[in-house]
Amino acid sequence: TTEIYILCLQEVLRIFDRMEAQWIAFWIFSVAAITDFFDGWLARRWGQVSGFGRMLDPIADKAMVVIAGAVLTNLYDLRGVVLIPIVLILLREVMVSGLREYLKGAKILDVTFMAKIKTTVQLLAIGALFLAGPLTGAPGQFVLYAGYALLWLAAFLTVATGWDYFRKGVAHIRATEGS
Repeated sequence: TTEIYILCLQEVLRIFDRMEAQWIAFWIFSVAAITDFFDGWLARRWGQVSGFGRMLDPIADKAMVVIAGAVLTNLYDLRGVVLIPIVLILLREVMVSGLREYLKGAKILDVTFMAKIKTTVQLLAIGALFLAGPLTGAPGQFVLYAGYALLWLAAFLTVATGWDYFRKGVAHIRATEGS
């Protein structure tokens, strides 16, 4: 299904001119990020947290970041300033997902506060980079460079939290498998 979303966003880029497409991407992404936040917040506040929701929420977060990252690499012509942090983010997400699958729900890999900060910074960076295109002049340049800075901060936090999960996972594997 990820490919379908990417194709849809690429079709938006094809149908609309670049500025309109980035406005549309910004608003779609912003609404998705905001509703994702409130969905989790309300579920916790109202005591409606479920195992299915705990499993599905990180997948939805990762899907949003992966899809948006693919679109951003297209919009920014694979510039290293966007491509390198996006690749780091994608690699970490795949590796942590694989580790979680291998450990089959070990509590040591529950979502940490720093991972929540990481996701927030990722979402802010992506939103800023979608918004930067349609803005012109000094405001556009400010948002663009803020987006770049946030994306690199997100990549750093992503690698750091990935290392933390990997370290905990390897220690757990060694302890349980006697390696």
